[in-house]
Amino acid sequence: METEKQKMGFWSIVLLGINGIIGSGIFLLPNQAMKLIGTASIGVFIFDALLVASITVCFAECASLFKVNGGPYIYAKAAFGEFIGYEVGFVTWAIRIIAEATMAVAFATALSGIIPAWNTTFSKNLIVTIVIIGLALMNISGVTISKIVNNIVTIAKLFPLVLFVLIGFFAINGSHFQPLFPGGNYQSGSFAAAAVLLFYAFTGFEGLVVAAGDMRKPEKNLPRAILLVISLVTLFYVLLQVVSIGILGQNLGASTAPIQEAFGKIAGSFGTSLVAAGTIISIGGICVASSFITPRSGVAMAENGIMPAVIGKRNGKNAPYVAIIISATISLLIAWSGTFETLAQISVVSRFAQYIPTCLAVIVFRYTRKEQTRTFKIPGGWIIPVVAILVSGWLLIQVNVSQLLFGFGALLIAVPFYLGLRKNKASSKK
Repeated sequence: METEKQKMGFWSIVLLGINGIIGSGIFLLPNQAMKLIGTASIGVFIFDALLVASITVCFAECASLFKVNGGPYIYAKAAFGEFIGYEVGFVTWAIRIIAEATMAVAFATALSGIIPAWNTTFSKNLIVTIVIIGLALMNISGVTISKIVNNIVTIAKLFPLVLFVLIGFFAINGSHFQPLFPGGNYQSGSFAAAAVLLFYAFTGFEGLVVAAGDMRKPEKNLPRAILLVISLVTLFYVLLQVVSIGILGQNLGASTAPIQEAFGKIAGSFGTSLVAAGTIISIGGICVASSFITPRSGVAMAENGIMPAVIGKRNGKNAPYVAIIISATISLLIAWSGTFETLAQISVVSRFAQYIPTCLAVIVFRYTRKEQTRTFKIPGGWIIPVVAILVSGWLLIQVNVSQLLFGFGALLIAVPFYLGLRKNKASSKK
């Protein structure tokens, strides 16, 4: 049985959160943002951080009320009942499995870019298989090993980025920031497009609350960890964008590997190689975090009786081995199928299937759980949750129709599974 000491402490939770957010995208996003809105992209990062913060604090308050795995599913079920909870939980688990497959393929693709001989379908599938099965075995071994690996990988992937910021700061050319706003590239709609693009760089924080049951004092540590993670990630993103613009200027928008090119300009082949290695480690880090969090979505539903109980079974190391095996198997099939790119579009809307119910749950819990002690409470009453809901709606409007259809389609797919489960439960009681 897992002891409190073996569970994740505060700083391990923080590193898991950072690892779950900062991935390969940050190595590429600076150029896309620059292309859309120029130097004003710095302001868009800050704007998005405020939008994400409004959602984050809703997660933080809800997290202060619960000690179990599940995150958005648990909050939705407690606030709105079993069906809404099932919808949120089903989609959350499905999307995390798809994302895990996508990241494993991204890791294989990045690795084959460095070693051209591995740029074959067989090699990529072999790498994907080793990654997914290897991480599954690591997680079956218990939280302790997963915690240690996650901490090491997170620090390793942050190292080249921190070094880039520290060295690059002294190579900034101030003239590259003129004009600062509207940024030289501004056209009608550019701000919204840039805000949507950069918003997704912050997603992933919601996964942190899913594994609450494997953390020490989650009702106390999670709210503080979530807020610290978003603050650190925001600071990091802004500094990376500032240094990238300061070194490359308008050329940043045309770069295909912005941070790698910028670091190479000031540190030569050492900088280029370090960022290339950092990209591989960063994608691998996302795989590590995802492989730990993903099965806990299924476990939470099983523990609450809306998934078969076998999914929640744990081994002697208290690892949910059945959920880990199911998640890894489906993830592997998706990665092999080659259809993961289409399926990944579902994740665009699925994020909001977690965000909006959680923000609404804050308002509901203010009435239904008045007497329950909170280690964190959002100031200002309903204002911030309402802003978070409106912001989520605004971002959804910016998403293209096909992505919306894929996302809502996932919610519809969950309905027959729920009805079938209810029917089986009713039959078993007779």
